Amino acid sequence: MTVANTIEGTGIPSRRTGFRHVVRSVLRDRWATAGAVVIVVFVLAAIFAPLLTGITGQNPYTYHLDTLDDSGAPLGFGGGISATHWFGVEPLTGRDLFSIVVYGARISLLVGISATVMSVVIGVLVGLTTGFFGGWYDRVGSRVVDVMFGFPTLVFMIALTAIVPTSFPRPLFMIIIIGLFGWPAISRVVRGQVLSLRERAFVVASTAMGAPGWRVAVSQVLPNVSATIIVYTTIMVPSMIGFEAALSFLGVGVPPPTPSWGRTIGEAVGWVQVTPMYLVFPGAALFLITLAFNVLGDGLRDALDPKGARR
Repeated sequence: MTVANTIEGTGIPSRRTGFRHVVRSVLRDRWATAGAVVIVVFVLAAIFAPLLTGITGQNPYTYHLDTLDDSGAPLGFGGGISATHWFGVEPLTGRDLFSIVVYGARISLLVGISATVMSVVIGVLVGLTTGFFGGWYDRVGSRVVDVMFGFPTLVFMIALTAIVPTSFPRPLFMIIIIGLFGWPAISRVVRGQVLSLRERAFVVASTAMGAPGWRVAVSQVLPNVSATIIVYTTIMVPSMIGFEAALSFLGVGVPPPTPSWGRTIGEAVGWVQVTPMYLVFPGAALFLITLAFNVLGDGLRDALDPKGARR
């Protein structure tokens, strides 16, 4: 079996696993296709948020106090749902909830995807180098990963966000802090794959012929773990979005009045008895985008894994 074919026993797809094959496999999976469609819809909604909310002539920053009663609760059905306010309005401020949900997608997707990219870059670099070169470097790297797994990440994030100056852009800070704490898992997965690959004949032969270690790792080992990296990246995005939502829910995320699903859900908990739709719409958006990335990741795993038979 050549290098171009599937590496037997690793479950890693070959270099001949073409883009068209992956697309066809994903399209045959109705759940994965639906997940991809939902992700595209959310991304487009985030990009074109001003145009989308402009249809109703609303934005997430304007107060509409005339839509509230004396207690601050929205007037009318479903928390103020109307032709002008499609999802109703926010209690106490009367801000348009549809605009808040649409603009909130920008923060969630920006932080989630950017932090994932950062974590994947760090994790792949650490996993590839520790698994391939081994020795004391692998031992030190493995202990660092163990410490990171046992570290109270969320508590530390909350502590850091509380002491960072308000002048520092909060979305950028959240990307950095979530990304720096999100790499150990993918690092361990990549390291495990690389430990198996470095004993394969093509790697041993290249090393014996005098090829530099870095060149072998990057040009021969890394391409053969690319499928694992792609699938794991897709599955990591929802957890990163969840981290952003959790921090915003706890009040240490992006500051108001910047729209955020997590902060909106946190505020909606106190109004759930009065206007449940205030919780339903941002909660549904967070649930849908999380589910979409997960089912797409499952579809990609089946498409890229030559031994993963469809059940």
